[in-house]
Amino acid sequence: MGNSSLTTHLRHIDVAMPDFAEQRQFYTEMWGLTETASDTGVSFLAADGSPEQYVVRLRQGAHKRTDLIAFGAATAADVNTLAARLIAQGVKLLHEPMQLDTPGGGYAVRFFDNEGRVVEVSADVTPRQHRKIEAREPIPVRLSHVLMNSPTPEATVAWYIKHLGFRLSDTMCLGSRGEIMWFLRCSTFHHSFGIVRGPHAAFHHASFEMRGIDEFMRGTGRMRGRGIERLWGPGRHRAGDNAFSYFLDRAGNTVEYTTELEVLDEDTWHPHLYDLRDPANADQWGTANEMEEFIAAKSHNDVDPGLFVAPPM
Repeated sequence: MGNSSLTTHLRHIDVAMPDFAEQRQFYTEMWGLTETASDTGVSFLAADGSPEQYVVRLRQGAHKRTDLIAFGAATAADVNTLAARLIAQGVKLLHEPMQLDTPGGGYAVRFFDNEGRVVEVSADVTPRQHRKIEAREPIPVRLSHVLMNSPTPEATVAWYIKHLGFRLSDTMCLGSRGEIMWFLRCSTFHHSFGIVRGPHAAFHHASFEMRGIDEFMRGTGRMRGRGIERLWGPGRHRAGDNAFSYFLDRAGNTVEYTTELEVLDEDTWHPHLYDLRDPANADQWGTANEMEEFIAAKSHNDVDPGLFVAPPM
């Protein structure tokens, strides 16, 4: 089977932070997610248009960290195959495939990537009853993609391609400073995951797909009207051809509203290298505020204290 991908899609991103109540309020009352399950210091948040049981898990913790990034697999047999492959390749597992006790259950393997992030790949999760998001309804349909900062991005991109079979869609560079951002896919969506060159390993941003441009703009306007700190946007990227508006959540994590992410033809697609010295490669519309180093640094985030440390749940 070689290094073909056994992952099918992005499921959820799990984060911890000290100010749990404030973060929970942000994602439910402002960002537009729905709490579907909770316990003391834990909240499972779904996107109303997605069959995933949850797309964000919040956990109260003494320190801000990324608990894990979760992807789906088609079958339990694929999870077993992936686990065997990872063991043979020397990847450190947190646990071999086992039944999950999170909402929807499922069967999953967990492991560390090369920089110590926790990754989960699961199958047989019971789909959640979801609904069609209506016109002019400015709430997320699904979790679109997650990007991570890396001080060794070339090695990290190679790790995900080798061990999880991800494919490179496009790369961004900045003139003589070289390549700074890599977009990876595990399905026909342009990217579900990505790596950004940064000073340390940390969460860069999570992006949430809106129904369309009108809903995207209404959500962007709602955030601005409520005084949520806007980093960048609205605009439209070249790589992925998706609209973007970036904000900071209450813990200082970058979150994005997006829409119309490009769907690729696997048989004909060839990766591009886009130079960000051309402003149109960052924002085709030319409507966003200028992306400068002070703004970019806010998405570098704090050093993640959870690297090579298993989350408590």
